[in-house]
Amino acid sequence: MEDLNWPAEWLRGVLTPAVLSVVSDGQTYGYLIAQRLAAAGLGTVKGGTLYPLLARLEQDGDVVSTWREGQGGPGRKYYSITPGGRQHLAALRADWRVFAERSTAVITGGKEHS
Repeated sequence: MEDLNWPAEWLRGVLTPAVLSVVSDGQTYGYLIAQRLAAAGLGTVKGGTLYPLLARLEQDGDVVSTWREGQGGPGRKYYSITPGGRQHLAALRADWRVFAERSTAVITGGKEHS
């Protein structure tokens, strides 16, 4: 699939659950999160967008971070999802399914939800 330049407002809406989903796969760091999002077809997520989101997720208790010294290079901050973050992600996924179904129906001219 070709890389598309998604509208910024679309990415803002999907970035929190997408980042939590990536972090839920196991301890990871910012650059690798951005690579996984790009590989999934979401495009390039810049550090100026990603790191404030990770800080907010940490402040909200959805992720925790640990600092690891680098071996021959700079250290990295690794992120892990918390039990509360897993619950939040499960709720976001459930809500996303309903939202995607309803918005797709409206956008494609399907039946509106009543």
